[in-house]
Amino acid sequence: MTIQENVPLSPLTTLQVGGTARYFAELKLEDDVREAVEFARTRDLPLFVLGGGSNLVIADAGWPGLALRIALGGIKTQNATDAKGNSVLFMVGAGVNWDDFVAQTIVQNCAGVECLSGIPGSVGGTPVQNVGAYGQEVSATIESVRALDLRDGRIVVLPNPACGFRYRSSIFNTTERGRYIILQVNYRLKRGGAPSLKYADLQKYFSDRATGRSAGSAVQKPSLAEVRAAVREIRRNKGMLLVPGDEDCRSVGSFFKNPVLSQTQFGDLVKRAAARELEIPSYPALDAQHKVSAAWLVERSGFRKGYEHGPAGISHKHALALVNRGEAKASDIIALQQEIQRGVGEAWGVHLEPEPVFVGF
Repeated sequence: MTIQENVPLSPLTTLQVGGTARYFAELKLEDDVREAVEFARTRDLPLFVLGGGSNLVIADAGWPGLALRIALGGIKTQNATDAKGNSVLFMVGAGVNWDDFVAQTIVQNCAGVECLSGIPGSVGGTPVQNVGAYGQEVSATIESVRALDLRDGRIVVLPNPACGFRYRSSIFNTTERGRYIILQVNYRLKRGGAPSLKYADLQKYFSDRATGRSAGSAVQKPSLAEVRAAVREIRRNKGMLLVPGDEDCRSVGSFFKNPVLSQTQFGDLVKRAAARELEIPSYPALDAQHKVSAAWLVERSGFRKGYEHGPAGISHKHALALVNRGEAKASDIIALQQEIQRGVGEAWGVHLEPEPVFVGF
C-alpha cells in the first residue's frame, strides 16, 4: 500500500470540482484496506471512501484526512436452480466498473440490472444510494454486501434486509453513514429472464416493433442486449452517458431525487398546476411509489435545459443534470443547486433533495 500526499481529487470525479486530499491511497486488496484504515486511526485522520467518483461533490477546500479509492476487482459467479428457475449469484469487487459488470450479466443472459446500463461509477457505490433508473433498483437484486466494519475492524456480510434499502438510500448513507467500507457486492440475477420494460422511455423506444409489420406477424420482444443498447442510447441523448469532450457529461448525473409526496402534498401540487393550466405528468414507474418528476418541477420553475449560472449550468439534454461548464468550482455548483431548490419551493411548495454525496463541506 502506498500513501500519497496532497492529491487533487477533482480529476477523479465526473463533476471535476473540488480540492485536494491531505492523504490518498488506491487499494486493490482487502488487507490494504485494513492497513489504510489503521494508518488513519493511528493519526486520528478522518476517512473518506472514493469509488468511481460519479455521484460526488467535493468541496473546494478538499479533504483534510485520508481519501481511499477502493479498487478491489474480480467477478465470480455461482449457479443455482430452485422452484423459481435458474439464477446466478454474481460476487463482484467493489472497484469493478459498474457498466462493465452490467455488460457481463448480459453476456451471461441474466436479467435484473439491464436497465441500469450506462450508469457511471463503481459497483461499491451502488448499494449506498440504492442506485436505480428506468424502473429498476439494485436493491431488487442485491443478495448481500461484504464490508469492513470500522467499529471493530471485522469484515461482515450484510444480507439484503440489513442494508435498509429505500428510495435512493440505505443504511450506508443514513443511519450507519461512515461505519462500513464496502468491499464486495453480491447480486442474484435470473438466467434467461425477460428484460424490464416498465419505463415510458423504453416503451416508446420499442413501440416501432408493433408497427410496420404485416398483419398476423408476431411482435418480437426485445432481448436483454437490445434493452441495454436502448438504455445506453437514451442516456447518451440525455447527456447521462459519459462521452469524452461533451460538457453536458461533466456532471453527477441526476442531481435531485424525484420527490415522494404525501397525499396532502400531492393534492396541493395538483391545485398549483391547475392554477397554471398544467397537469402533473403521470409515469407508472413513479406513480407506483407516489413520486413526481423532479425534472418536470425544475423545468416549470424557470430552469430550462441549458440554463447558465456563471460557470455552472443545467445540461442542454437533461433538466436534472447540473454541469461544470469547464471552470466551475464546487461553490458554483452549490449556488446553482440552492437557486433551483428555492425556485421549485416557491413555485410548487416542494423541496428537492439532492442525490450526490457531499464531501468536505
